[in-house]
Amino acid sequence: MEEAKKQNKTKILIIEDDAFIMDMYCTKFEMTGYKVLKADDGIKGIKIINENKPDVVVLDIIMPRMDGFGVLRMIKKDPKLQDIPVILLTNLGQKENIEEGLELKADDYIIKAHFTPDEVVGRVEKVLKKSKN
Repeated sequence: MEEAKKQNKTKILIIEDDAFIMDMYCTKFEMTGYKVLKADDGIKGIKIINENKPDVVVLDIIMPRMDGFGVLRMIKKDPKLQDIPVILLTNLGQKENIEEGLELKADDYIIKAHFTPDEVVGRVEKVLKKSKN
């Protein structure tokens, strides 16, 4: 818990169109000491990324207006944003979806149904630690 307090200024952007899932992860990350930004579609997510440059993006794939793969492509194509770690958090568990996400340089690929919110926080912290080295 002590480490979570030190990370207090770490900004995490969650891009998720399901309100229940969004609230659950916002609460979990806030309780762990993160500043949480949120967007409910890919277009809003890109706008927030450009305005706030979060430390990490947790990104759903299936969303209205622009899907997660489109957001990921835009982040990794932009020299000002490409170093931001992106974690795909999705229900898409097919091999081809996972391969596409990793080919697009996602830092992690998490299937929602396979992980608890605590485990997701742990995976995000692992990616953040790696990106700071």
